[in-house]
Amino acid sequence: MQMAALQWDRAFALEQAGDDEEMLAELLDLLCSSAADDIAKIKTAMDGGDPVAMGNGAHSIKGAAASLGIVQIAKLAESMEKAGRAGDLDGAVQFYAPLVEMVAALVDCK
Repeated sequence: MQMAALQWDRAFALEQAGDDEEMLAELLDLLCSSAADDIAKIKTAMDGGDPVAMGNGAHSIKGAAASLGIVQIAKLAESMEKAGRAGDLDGAVQFYAPLVEMVAALVDCK
């Protein structure tokens, strides 16, 4: 999957990095590592049947992705966050596999 498939607004991301390519690369690295940690937390919450904790992990991914203009990940994480915070375990779980796939694609594409 290419970054374009993730609906990445690179111009927005570069603007957020102060038009500094090195800073953008560092921010993408930070997003990748933090998203991997958040995915692990979401998996633990899912295995424990805790939709609220799933929503909290998704919130973190949503904010980081949105701040770098990675629209598709932000939207998917937002959907999981809303379902989780509403206590809808099945609703939150349905977004897990696609979110994992997109975060993996992000790691591969950066």
